Amino acid sequence: MELRSVEELMDLLYACRGERPADGAVGGPGDPHGHALRTAALLRRRRPADKELQVAGLVSPVGRLLWPGSPAARTAAAVGPLLGARVARLVRRQAHPEAWDHDDDLVSLRQAEEEARTAVFDAGVLEDWRTVLELTAARNSRLGAVD
Repeated sequence: MELRSVEELMDLLYACRGERPADGAVGGPGDPHGHALRTAALLRRRRPADKELQVAGLVSPVGRLLWPGSPAARTAAAVGPLLGARVARLVRRQAHPEAWDHDDDLVSLRQAEEEARTAVFDAGVLEDWRTVLELTAARNSRLGAVD
């Protein structure tokens, strides 16, 4: 699946609400939707100018809704045309621990993901990220499709 608009991406991100993580909990620190919001919020605090890194943290749960293949590869394939090659690369490579040591962006992403598993704070709502997604898509989309 290739996403053609920010609206399609937002629909998928909203669909991740209530999606059960591996431990079966919904709504807690393991909730994929909440985890993605916390990851993106942590990255926004640490690297406020790096919108692509923040977006990579936000879109990670999308692959769980897409089939077949690994979730990271599915997410990267879906968001790459819309959000750009760097976001797709970060999403795809975060599933490969051997790549983390050689890439500061992946280290930052992984650290934020790990902290977001146990951090409890108000990370806002998905709608807060629409403008960032639109700006990233406008700058990176080869399709030129931006809502």
